[in-house]
Amino acid sequence: MRPIPHPAPWRALILLVVLTATTAGDEPAPSAAGLADVPELLAVLRPAAEESTYLDIPWETDLWRARTRAAAEDKPILLWEMDGHPLGCT
Repeated sequence: MRPIPHPAPWRALILLVVLTATTAGDEPAPSAAGLADVPELLAVLRPAAEESTYLDIPWETDLWRARTRAAAEDKPILLWEMDGHPLGCT
């Protein structure tokens, strides 16, 4: 015997369809960005010069090289380390 599906997902789907159908004609369709808008969008999305000053620091990505360089220059090491998936880090 097959189990009877729970009605809640179907109710949510029907409610979504009804709400979409009733509000679809009320608002004008959004205009798509064209190729002429690309430079404007890039100017907004790219970080400003004062927001990317961390790139001026000569970062080491190899821990052993960082250790030998820090020892030679008598400086401490800042170790920025993450565990887990980078998109799941909080």
